[in-house]
Amino acid sequence: MAHKDKGHYAAKHKGRQINETIASKIKALSDDNCIKCAYAHQAGKDLDVAPSEIGVQTDLLEYRIADCQLGLFGYSNGQKRIDPDINIMPDLNEQLDITSIDGRISCLECWTIAKKLKIKRLDMGSACEKKNIKIKPCQLGAF
Repeated sequence: MAHKDKGHYAAKHKGRQINETIASKIKALSDDNCIKCAYAHQAGKDLDVAPSEIGVQTDLLEYRIADCQLGLFGYSNGQKRIDPDINIMPDLNEQLDITSIDGRISCLECWTIAKKLKIKRLDMGSACEKKNIKIKPCQLGAF
């Protein structure tokens, strides 16, 4: 959700309730009502729940998600952390062309490609940005 929606994240999840176990983990890993993407994913692994559920619970707490591992949002200057001048290697370029559909690719697919090609997730986000490929949906439900 956009900055203008701050404080209204729970509205995306009508009828959902806070899970105290998950909420406690999120709170423990958060700072100033904000949890980093990497910590949110770690919470999911620790609790054996999907990242999407961590995202829902984060929203229900009205917490923000910061420091997207693909570099797309949540940084202190309000800007993306992507490198617009990245040199896209041929194997990455090919994978993006194969995997993206109608100019889109999921966050999970980006992570899978980054792992397969042994590249940083930030480089993956930068490559998508340079190729005008939108990354959606986010595993945590942030976008």
